[in-house]
Amino acid sequence: MAATLNESPPADAAPTPEDRLLVSRAQAGDLEAYDALIRRYQERIYATIYHMTSNHEDAADLAQETFVKAHRALKTFKGDSSFFTWIYRIAVNKTINFLKQRRHRGQMSLNDLDFNAEHDPDIVALISERTPHREVKLRELQERLNAAMQQLSDEHRMVVTLHDIQGLRHEQIGELMNCNVGTVRSRLYYARQQLQAYLADWIE
Repeated sequence: MAATLNESPPADAAPTPEDRLLVSRAQAGDLEAYDALIRRYQERIYATIYHMTSNHEDAADLAQETFVKAHRALKTFKGDSSFFTWIYRIAVNKTINFLKQRRHRGQMSLNDLDFNAEHDPDIVALISERTPHREVKLRELQERLNAAMQQLSDEHRMVVTLHDIQGLRHEQIGELMNCNVGTVRSRLYYARQQLQAYLADWIE
């Protein structure tokens, strides 16, 4: 399951010299410096939100709102953590709030399924030759995985996204979700059990 949905792991928590310089310039009002920060991290922020919402429009809107909110709050950033960790937390909190408000489980369009499948490197790597039959199976696999993810609660879907898709450590997830490591582990275990149950018939 995790291998099929794997994304590049997020940047390390340690601030980088490049980020420090860009943040310093952005805090002084340099919009080009902030644009550079956006370009550096927008794909990973977007990917995290998309795996939580399974909707490209919602992910794009929430990613944009994240960077707008971060820019407004930039003066409060003290540099105790990396800029990415700081803005990642903003994105996660904004997405959690969005999902709490949404409550209903969204459905993905066929276009979304095509896009997500074709751009997932692990899925694409499994296919040496594209054929109509294989493309149908690929779309079906991605559809079932996304449907299974949407059956989880917001909290359980978030912990799977952060750990199995984004590669965060338990401690980092606990900090982002305001819970202890034991809670993170138990949520992750429960979520994986639920996903296996949802996918059992198709996998067999």
